Amino acid sequence: PNQCRYADFAVNRSGGRVYAVREDHSVPNQECANTLVMVDTEARGSEVVMAQGHDFYSSPVLSRDGTKLAWLAWNHPDMPWDETELWMTELDEFGEAVNPELVWAESGVSIFQPAWSPDNELFCVADPDGWWNLYRMDAEAPANVCPMEAEFGAPQWVFGLSKYAFIDRTHILCTWSGTSGGNLGILDLDTGDLDLVDTPYSSFSYLSANDRHALFLAASPTRFTTLALLDLANREVRELRTSAEVDVDPAYYSMPQAVEFETEGGQRAHAWYYPPANPEYEVPEAELPPLRVKSHGGPTSETGNNLDLQIQYWTSRGFAVVDVNYGGSTGYGTAYRRRLNGTWGLVDVQDCGNAATHLVEQGLADGERLSISGGSAGGFTTLACLAFTDRFHVGISYFGVSDLGALARETHKFESRYLDSLVGKYPEEAHIYEERSPLTGAEGITCPVLFLQGDEDKIVLPNQAEMMVDALRARGVPVAYLLFAGEQHGFRKAENIVRSLQAETSFLARFFGYEPAEELPALDIDMGSEGD
Repeated sequence: PNQCRYADFAVNRSGGRVYAVREDHSVPNQECANTLVMVDTEARGSEVVMAQGHDFYSSPVLSRDGTKLAWLAWNHPDMPWDETELWMTELDEFGEAVNPELVWAESGVSIFQPAWSPDNELFCVADPDGWWNLYRMDAEAPANVCPMEAEFGAPQWVFGLSKYAFIDRTHILCTWSGTSGGNLGILDLDTGDLDLVDTPYSSFSYLSANDRHALFLAASPTRFTTLALLDLANREVRELRTSAEVDVDPAYYSMPQAVEFETEGGQRAHAWYYPPANPEYEVPEAELPPLRVKSHGGPTSETGNNLDLQIQYWTSRGFAVVDVNYGGSTGYGTAYRRRLNGTWGLVDVQDCGNAATHLVEQGLADGERLSISGGSAGGFTTLACLAFTDRFHVGISYFGVSDLGALARETHKFESRYLDSLVGKYPEEAHIYEERSPLTGAEGITCPVLFLQGDEDKIVLPNQAEMMVDALRARGVPVAYLLFAGEQHGFRKAENIVRSLQAETSFLARFFGYEPAEELPALDIDMGSEGD
């Protein structure tokens, strides 16, 4: 069988040629080999290697006239949001590379989404000035066509991301993010003017366009992700399909508020705050809501303000929620994104704790009922907050990392050197991994913890949760552990998602001292010394 995998296709329809990123897994017990290839579909799928020698490739894109190909490449230990290279080659009559050239490579510059204009000019997004902005590859030097302190790019965790698209030779449809969410606009390349397009959405992705229409995915605090069609002539938006539909009175929706707060070293950090919202109940006078601090995964990612029913589940039951974009998150510029370099397990922990402190000081949360939750990398931050601070009263970890060394040893190629930048080189700096691991600091955890884990998780193995559970039980700390059969890294079965929320509700009710609104399945909690 073919041991190769293919992705990120660029198709030359007139020549029957497909350009793709290839992963070759044919050599056992070795890291797969990545190359850029051309597959000739009219010659029984014969393949020609277009580029090789780098650890990673992405984003092959053909010029409009089919005579040139551009792509991105990078090497370990960089991730694509750290540093990438932009390459280009002319193509001969057979679609093969002629004199490939390095178009742009600069230390510490992340290049994202190369694209060709209708005039066959090469564009991309890059951050040499501290923000992911749009650039045109002029003969003299790359030219920033819309200088702004805003992010026109995104971390390339997957193939196929699209944050801008050409309408015609002088106009680009683009999306950018700032502290208040996402925007959609049309950039005039002749004047440099960026015209905001009024829509009911606050986030936009996977943009495509022609001179009449634009197609994209969009969402908002009250709308699920939707496939939307924009008429460029009258600016009217038509929703073609939504990812979900629920019959919920909008009065139950808690509207997110952008929060900026002070954190360590005089820095500022960001979060989305969701107050309790339920039109059927009134908050007793002088009672403040319990708080759920949410730590997103990644960690090089961000949390937006899109409709999230799991957040609304809690706000409709009297909780306040703060979804933290700790230092290291994307969406706030390159310097903010790099705050986590070498400091994962420190900066994120400080920022989550300071978010809770800020809301307590503002009178928006009960300082005696603070919980924190997160999944994967967010689960690591959750466990680290519990192990190395005393700020929180309850913790909830979804498939959270407890042993950083194990994560460094057992992950896949794309992330195999990710921790070099977040923590340190492994195994040379293994002592840092041990110091930052929640498992090492388990003796510092004194509050109840709920662990939720899939038994088929290949990224964060079940033993990471089980070692923590055993360590806490041995010290008499209240703990509950649910292992879900058939679940991997992120729960997908509806019944397990429901059971997880029920378990969280029971767990928090037990330790925050309230009666749940609904009847729930029993949750086996090992009360440890509290049960004596």
